[in-house]
Amino acid sequence: MSPAAGIHVPLLPEHKPKIEIKHATLTGAVFNVATSIIGAGIMSIPATFKVLGVIPAFLLIVIIAMLADVSVEFLMRFTHSGHSRTYAGVMRESFGRGGAVAAQVCVMVTNLGCLIMYLIIIGDVLSGNQPEGVVHLGILQQWFGIHWWNSREFALLVTVFFIMLPLVLFRRVESLKFSSAISVLLAVVFVGISSAMAISALLEGKTETPRMLPHLDNQVSFFDLFTAVPVIVTAFTFHFNVHPIGFELGKPSDMITACRISLALCAAIYFAIGLFGYLLFGDSIMPDILVNFDQNAGSAFGSLLNHIVRLSYALHIMLVFPLLNFSLRANIDEFLFPKKPLLATDTKRFLFLTLVLLAISYLAAIAIPNIWYFFQFLGSTSAVCLAFIFPGAIVIRDVHGISTSRDRIVAAVMIILAVVTSTIAISTNIFSLF
Repeated sequence: MSPAAGIHVPLLPEHKPKIEIKHATLTGAVFNVATSIIGAGIMSIPATFKVLGVIPAFLLIVIIAMLADVSVEFLMRFTHSGHSRTYAGVMRESFGRGGAVAAQVCVMVTNLGCLIMYLIIIGDVLSGNQPEGVVHLGILQQWFGIHWWNSREFALLVTVFFIMLPLVLFRRVESLKFSSAISVLLAVVFVGISSAMAISALLEGKTETPRMLPHLDNQVSFFDLFTAVPVIVTAFTFHFNVHPIGFELGKPSDMITACRISLALCAAIYFAIGLFGYLLFGDSIMPDILVNFDQNAGSAFGSLLNHIVRLSYALHIMLVFPLLNFSLRANIDEFLFPKKPLLATDTKRFLFLTLVLLAISYLAAIAIPNIWYFFQFLGSTSAVCLAFIFPGAIVIRDVHGISTSRDRIVAAVMIILAVVTSTIAISTNIFSLF
C-alpha cells in the first residue's frame, strides 16, 4: 500500500512516542461526514419527488440510506481486518492492482464531477441560468443589474480564488471541522426557510396537491422512474471520505457511529427539502431547485427569504467543496505518484495538484450548465460502484474469511439492485436522446 494518499498526516513517526497525537473528535467526524453526504445532492432531491411521487421517493431515500450504512460497515470491517488505510488499499487487498485502480478512478470521476456540480450551482445562484430558453436571474444580477463583473465566468473566478483556494490548502480533514459545522447549519437554515415558505403557501392555498404516487402517461414511462434512482444514490455517496475521516479519529471504529448519525440526519433533511420544495414549486420545479428561488415572491419579505435561501446554500456548497477536493487530490496523487513521499510533506506537488484541480473544475463548470445530467451519469456509474458494488464485491470475495452467510446474501442483493437500476437508468437516458 502506498503511503502517498495523504491520509496519514496526523500520525507521527514511531521513533517519537512521547509526542502526543492530536486525534479528531466524534463530533467533528459527524459534521465532516454529514457535509460530505449533503453536498449538492439536496438540490435535485425535489425533482425526484416530481418524478416518483412522495411515497416512492420517501421509501427510496430510506432504502438507499440503509444500504449506505450497510456498505460503510462492510468497508470498515474489512479495513480493520487488513493492513490498508485507504479505499483503494482495501480494494487492492481483495482484487489486486486492478481493484485499487478501479477504486481510484471511481473516486476521481465522482469527486471531480461533484466539484464541477458545486461550481455550476454557485454560478446559478450568483449569475443565474437559462434552462430551455427560460431566463433565471442570479442574485448579483437582481441586486445590481447585468454587468461584466457579475457574469457567470467572473463571479465563479472570484469565488474560486478568494473562498475555495484558502480552504483547499488545509492538509488535514480535521482542520475543516468548523467549516463543515457551519455548512451543516447553513443546510438546516436552507431547509427550515424552504419548509416555512411551503407551509405558508399551503395555508394560503397557493400550492397544488403533491402526487403521492408516480403519474405515467405518454411523456413519462415506467422506465423513466429509474432515472431518479441515480440522483439519490449520488446524494448518499460519501464513501470516498470514510477512510480519511475515520483514521483521524482516536478510535476508528467510532466512524460507523458517526456515519449512522450523519445518515439519519441527512435522510431527514433530504425528505424535508424534497417534500416542501415540491409543495412550493410543484411541476415547475427545476433540476437545481435554487434556480426556482429567483421568482418574485410578491412581497419584500418574500424576496428577502428567497435571497437568504439561495445564499445560504451557495455558501454551504462553498464549504463542502474542500472536503471532496481532499479525497480527490489524495487519490490522484496515489494514482500518479505511488512511490513519492506523503503528499502533505511535498509542498510543490501539493500546490500543483490543488491548483490544477481548481482550474479543471472552474473551466468545466463554465462549459456545462445543467447538473441533472451530472447526477444521473455519476449515480449510474462511479458513485454506485463506490457506494454499493465495490463494498459488496469485497464481502463476497472475503479475503480475510470474516463474511457470514447473511453478509454474502446482503452483498449479493445490494450488487444486483445497483447493477439493474443503473443499467435501466443508463439505457433510458440513452433511449431518450434518440
